[in-house]
Amino acid sequence: MSGSSRPVPGRRPDGEHEVRGLAFRDEGAGAGEDEEEAGASPPPPAPEGPRVGWRKLTFLPVVLIAVLLATWLWYRQADLDALSRNALGNGQVTKALWQHVQLTVISTFFVLIIAIPLGILLTRRMFRKATPFAMAFANMGQATPAIGLLALLVIWLGIGRRAALIGIIIYAVLPVLSNTIAGLKANDPTLLEAARGIGMSPLGVLTRVELPLAVPLILAGVRTALVLNVGTATLATFGGGGGLGVLITTGITSQRMPVLVLGSILTVALALLVDWLASLAELLLRPRGLEVGT
Repeated sequence: MSGSSRPVPGRRPDGEHEVRGLAFRDEGAGAGEDEEEAGASPPPPAPEGPRVGWRKLTFLPVVLIAVLLATWLWYRQADLDALSRNALGNGQVTKALWQHVQLTVISTFFVLIIAIPLGILLTRRMFRKATPFAMAFANMGQATPAIGLLALLVIWLGIGRRAALIGIIIYAVLPVLSNTIAGLKANDPTLLEAARGIGMSPLGVLTRVELPLAVPLILAGVRTALVLNVGTATLATFGGGGGLGVLITTGITSQRMPVLVLGSILTVALALLVDWLASLAELLLRPRGLEVGT
């Protein structure tokens, strides 16, 4: 067949020669042919998919909207007496919900600015010996019943939002503090040594290597603290802090089921919404380099 290359009898292939009856091939000869036959060119990298799927974005909000819509329809046709109308009317529900959101946001902010820097400090060589004492104190804060802790703070500070906020903060410090310490301690020492070896300062190692690697665990602790704060904020009513706990306690003490149901459903919906938002932040803030197999 014309154009086809056939080996000539008695002739060695290119790059091969004979010395004293033995066949030798020059180093590197035929490498290009082998690479072409084996298909050595790497496949193109797969495009990165979205971090958050549409199910993650839509499922829980749709469920919450359906639950809240059903609750509203039930509330509209419920037979309310004067006491129930007084507890739920005149913007009382909106006021209680806004107070609850404020308690959650403010307490979480202070938890973050206390627990994360403290966790970083306790993982430094100079302060490592103080870690057991700090963890024991944080464990005491969460081991104490929340209502008892709030009562002690009210006796000390008086009735008001300040006592409620301090109680919520003390109760939620532990998960963020413990996860920050665990995340920083779990870092591979060889990576830290490599960072120091290329001339990074201690602050550069912390901000560019240690903290990014510890982000997943720290965010998991923040997510736990957020949900804890939503639940604990319902007890703020016993210290004069307001919140949705006002509706729940009013419904229990006055035996008014519409007030109790509305306060409970709003609290559960707020906790689920906060947890959903925290899970989205956990996915979006996770460094790309730590996503294995995605």
